[in-house]
Amino acid sequence: MATGTYDRPTTTAPQRGTTAARTEAGTVGRRRRTMAIPRTRGLLSGFVLVLLGIWGGLIPFVGPYFGYEFGSDQTWAWSWNRFWLDILPGAALLIGGLMLVGARNRVSGILGGWLALCGGTWFVVGLTVARLWDGTDPIGAPLGSNGLQVLELLGYFYALGAVAIALAGMALGRMSVVGVRDVEVAEARGNLDEPAAAHGAVGDEDEAPPRRRRLFRR
Repeated sequence: MATGTYDRPTTTAPQRGTTAARTEAGTVGRRRRTMAIPRTRGLLSGFVLVLLGIWGGLIPFVGPYFGYEFGSDQTWAWSWNRFWLDILPGAALLIGGLMLVGARNRVSGILGGWLALCGGTWFVVGLTVARLWDGTDPIGAPLGSNGLQVLELLGYFYALGAVAIALAGMALGRMSVVGVRDVEVAEARGNLDEPAAAHGAVGDEDEAPPRRRRLFRR
């Protein structure tokens, strides 16, 4: 009597949804990888924009303390024209700069950059556009000598807005670049981990199906 053994592999139907789960997990990983940025990406430009926003919003009210006056020599002189031309764009620079400082993804960084860009642009063009609702100088004229008047125009509006536009444009350019550092940050944060469901599906597929053994005797 001879005894023989042989293995008969059991065929299993391919698991549906495994490929879809892998594709979905890969898509999510790529999306997160391209959206994540290092915290230092907008730190410097955002910090300077915050300082410019504080300067632009406060200088009309505190400038008369040290003879840097525009339209009035009174400190803390409030008017709606000062709100539209100084406080509002200054707040845009401040908020946009803070968003850039704390940005950890491209959406918040780009939004902060555009907000700061709008604030800087308004500092440059606002004094001229304001003539549409006020035929004369909306907040008066700069005071002091000719040289001081030039410095006041630059410090209150034109140079302030130009520097803000340059910084905001630089920040927006940096936010649009996907570098190796961005991928490393995304991996460090665990953004490339697959969903638990995808892990389960892949794990089930990787396990080899059991092989049945039967003993036949003759």
